Amino acid sequence: MKISVSALGVAIDTAPILDDVHLDIAPGSFTGLAGPNGSGKSTLLRCLYRALRPSSGVVRIGSDDVWRTGAKQAGRRTAVVAQEHGLEHGYSVLEMVAMGRIPHQGAFARDNAADRDVVRAALERVGLAWAGNRVFASLSGGERQRALLARALTQQTPVLLLDELTNHLDLGAQLELLELVKDLGLTTVAALHDLDHALAYCDHLVLLANGTVVASGPPAETLTPHRVETVFGVRSAIVPHPLTGRPHLVTAPPDRSSAERDQLG
Repeated sequence: MKISVSALGVAIDTAPILDDVHLDIAPGSFTGLAGPNGSGKSTLLRCLYRALRPSSGVVRIGSDDVWRTGAKQAGRRTAVVAQEHGLEHGYSVLEMVAMGRIPHQGAFARDNAADRDVVRAALERVGLAWAGNRVFASLSGGERQRALLARALTQQTPVLLLDELTNHLDLGAQLELLELVKDLGLTTVAALHDLDHALAYCDHLVLLANGTVVASGPPAETLTPHRVETVFGVRSAIVPHPLTGRPHLVTAPPDRSSAERDQLG
């Protein structure tokens, strides 16, 4: 399902957070949002899943304005794995994952056999079939992220939004989750911290800085050395990965000696 963002702006206490953002995200594509801390990645995602009402502009999922769509209908179209989640409630993994079925249930309805089948299938898809009776908070960081992804999958939505899915995970868990998400074939928008992950897994990349879109397009065309140095302050190059052959971004600190020589003339 297509996502369209037109003239989106967000201001908090008159301070601009996003300014005149325009995006068109193709159905079935994996789109990454990249940028330094404070660039507006999470704010943009929150506007997409109705957690933050923009100050101006429109977000559409399909042809519908998300802010003119009911919460239950929105929950049938868009699933989210956000950075923040409460661990204090003592829910089991099964209970946590089953919450994703709520948009498909009537008021006061309880899980039925079909719901339970969907939950089991989602847990199997993310490799957590063994963990249903475990307390969610007892899982490792990577396992918790898998459980949250399973909860999103039980919503059976065409759109998946991910806010730093791989943050604080070990390298193996990061790559496994990204491979899993890539294989889902959903319209996916993910805020990503690692530019090399964005280059390797995304079909489309949106580069943000100071609340504006600096560039948008195929990752290898978006992450030019000049843009990476301007936005992130590091030198970079894209080379074939020696093991996979995929495009691989390598970075290095700025060449301070050259900068100093330029200043000295």
